[in-house]
Amino acid sequence: MLSGMIERGATVFEELFASHAEQLFAFLVYRTGDRQLAEEVVADTFEKVLRTRVRFDPRRGSQKNWLYTIALNLARDHVRRQALERRALEHVGARDAGGSHYGSLEGIEDRDQLGRALATLGDAEREAIALRFGADLTVRETARILGEREAAVEKRISRALSRLRGELLPDE
Repeated sequence: MLSGMIERGATVFEELFASHAEQLFAFLVYRTGDRQLAEEVVADTFEKVLRTRVRFDPRRGSQKNWLYTIALNLARDHVRRQALERRALEHVGARDAGGSHYGSLEGIEDRDQLGRALATLGDAEREAIALRFGADLTVRETARILGEREAAVEKRISRALSRLRGELLPDE
């Protein structure tokens, strides 16, 4: 009986990974601007899912929402740690030696331009845009993950897109 439960649990986990890992990675690349960091957060997310799967309550939301909420919290934690590390390095007079790694050189200028445009948005706007377009979630799914009303998230996304258009297409 126990082996059957373990096998079912492994199958559910494998299905969850197969269904969501690619979109989750895309969301995290979009959100962080760093492919390597996104890979780390995806791995950490699924590790946490595996460790805490008994706490999942389907009455509180879908597995997808649970998964993205975990990933978003882990990404936020990483950003906070990076900020603390950066301040500590600045305090001792060290300089940042590197930037994000995007993989190939192809399209770096476009990614840099998009990265600069995204940097003009507030954290809440960047998160909403990253969930909506980086992870290709619906507005409803994005709102659930953020714990906000759909109308508020839709308005935030619309405002953010307008600001991005202004940054990326200043002549129009």
